[in-house]
Amino acid sequence: MIPFRRGACFALGYCATAARRANWSPVLRPKSTAPKNFTDYESMKEAYRPRVPARFNFAKDVLDVWEAKEKAGARSSLPALWWVDEQRTEIRWSFEELGFHSRRLANVLSEECRLAQGDRVFLILPRVPEWWLVNIACLRAGTVLIPGTSQLTPRDILHRLQVSEAKCVITDESTAHLLDAVGSQCPALTSKLLLSTRGRQGWGDLTALMGSASADHVCVDTSSDDHMTIFFTSGTTGSPKMTLHSHCSFGLGELIVCFSLIFNTQTTCFRYWLDLTDSSVFWNTSDTGWAKTAWSSVFASWTQGACVFAHHMPRFNTSTVLQTLSRYPISTFCTAPTAYRMLVQEDPSRFQFPALEHCLCAGEPINPEVMSQWRRLTDLDIYEGYGQTETVLIAGTFKGMEVRPGSFGKVSPAYDVQVVDDEGRVLPRGTEGNLAIRVKPHRPFCLFLEYMVPPEKTAECFRGDFYLTGDRGVMDKDGYLWFIGRADDVILSAGYRIGPFEVENALIEHEAVAESAVVSSPDPIRGEVVKAFVVLTPEYKSMNQYELIRELQAHVKRVTAPYKYPRKIEFVDQLPKTVSGKIRRVELRKKEWDHQM
Repeated sequence: MIPFRRGACFALGYCATAARRANWSPVLRPKSTAPKNFTDYESMKEAYRPRVPARFNFAKDVLDVWEAKEKAGARSSLPALWWVDEQRTEIRWSFEELGFHSRRLANVLSEECRLAQGDRVFLILPRVPEWWLVNIACLRAGTVLIPGTSQLTPRDILHRLQVSEAKCVITDESTAHLLDAVGSQCPALTSKLLLSTRGRQGWGDLTALMGSASADHVCVDTSSDDHMTIFFTSGTTGSPKMTLHSHCSFGLGELIVCFSLIFNTQTTCFRYWLDLTDSSVFWNTSDTGWAKTAWSSVFASWTQGACVFAHHMPRFNTSTVLQTLSRYPISTFCTAPTAYRMLVQEDPSRFQFPALEHCLCAGEPINPEVMSQWRRLTDLDIYEGYGQTETVLIAGTFKGMEVRPGSFGKVSPAYDVQVVDDEGRVLPRGTEGNLAIRVKPHRPFCLFLEYMVPPEKTAECFRGDFYLTGDRGVMDKDGYLWFIGRADDVILSAGYRIGPFEVENALIEHEAVAESAVVSSPDPIRGEVVKAFVVLTPEYKSMNQYELIRELQAHVKRVTAPYKYPRKIEFVDQLPKTVSGKIRRVELRKKEWDHQM
């Protein structure tokens, strides 16, 4: 029997792991920045020789192999999943226990919900162990998983259910009423499963159904090209795009280089960037609705047999994060740049992180000043990665490489990335243009299949031989990539092109600035001007605002090209952010333009 939080439990007769109060004593181990899975960047590129199998399923070809290795004593004693909550209650599951639970849930999907291979399952759960079980169960049953964040509105949910034609939804009490409000408008929806200690009319009890289901299940045989998951990617205009991935593009596209003990292929870049082993404890703070959580907290980590650490933490809390890094043996940590900005303001030097040796960030560019502050406080560099829902990892700063603050590193071995013009012509190094991935004559296997809705968006993102990422950037003479901004974030002011990130970098260097976000603002003469929304540090909140604006403008003129300075500055108490901590510049920009027009 495995006790669960909030009184819910599975009737799991043989499992010995139990929830418990955390009582871990830190084990000091020597910290090393040397790569564990490769020698250097050049050797990593040379070793990359992808061979994609005709048949592939991550549950069968990876997780079940780790389960067998674990039973044979050929893996570390760390759990596969280590979950904690605010009360320090823990759940630790081995690969064997993940297999046991997920096979039961796969039977629930196939038998109780009568889902066939290819049917779609819409999942909205916070960071709870069942989220991971649903991911694995869908792989075993061959159903197509559609993750969603718990922050979705009824309108968001209705759109996703209708266009995806999902047949099953799985959620908890916090979102069930929203699904009930729109369910009658979704004719494809036939099954609803609820994670709760209390029943709800019209919903199946997920815990009870799993408790009575058989643990005998044969994983479906899936082609590498079979549909595996759908993500709804948020754009700056229009409805979110319905991004389709296959077992190959996402399940296989997360892996990298010569893991032949698991399957006869070479695989992609998260093995190198995260640099995990089966002795690693990896904590990624992304929200469960985003592709980054699947990237890091399912596929990349478990490919390496690593321990996935998860904290329930409904909202990002700096004190909780720092205490958790100090209390648990987390060796690898990945969070959003905005989260690092918040953490350095808390002064992490007050804590000791005995196990931490590798820090990473993704989701948006990180300010060089934040990287410098984190390094001073922890003696650890932050390794930045760049990718998209459509692509997995495109580029990154890998261990063994020089860390160049402001750059997100070099191209992943999986891709040929170039900077191109709007017609898809390659530009000289040092020239700003569109960051693009070569897709001809050979399309990379880890690229998404298509935008299912709206379908015309698929063709729009290809130019000539390239897929356009929608981001602007520069590649320097050494092959390092530098982010300018989203193509629709770049500010066009009196003929000048201004990337918001470089202005934010300049602002964050001033001691008055805790955080900033830069967007365009309409101007009758220049068309657009730079506007900065600034959160002040406590020491400067009482200062004369007019004088402070002049000081910040002069500061930006000193540290970057004068034409880039923010002609408008607004002081705010906080910036709008996603649940994963990324700044919502689109919201600020829309508010600014709606207000001015």
